[in-house]
Amino acid sequence: MTITKRVTFIAKEGDEAKMKELLSAMVVPSKAEDGCLFYEIVQYENNRRKFMAIETWRDEKALDGHKVSAHYKIYKSSFEPFCEKKYSDELEVLG
Repeated sequence: MTITKRVTFIAKEGDEAKMKELLSAMVVPSKAEDGCLFYEIVQYENNRRKFMAIETWRDEKALDGHKVSAHYKIYKSSFEPFCEKKYSDELEVLG
């Protein structure tokens, strides 16, 4: 069963560029991971402090592998000083 998540980040005022840099660095290596079916980061045009990661993984094992990857560890240890709020939702893909 696939897992699709939406993770929303609100950058602290003035830290939009740093959040963009950290999140953008996740895209290429995440897409190359075994079990990654979809992975994109977007920045809202009407609110430049707001970012969203949309990701789909083949299964829980693939998602668990992502969470122990080197690039995930860098992101995880680096984003908090630049992030005002972060929340995630699991999504059901219809169709």
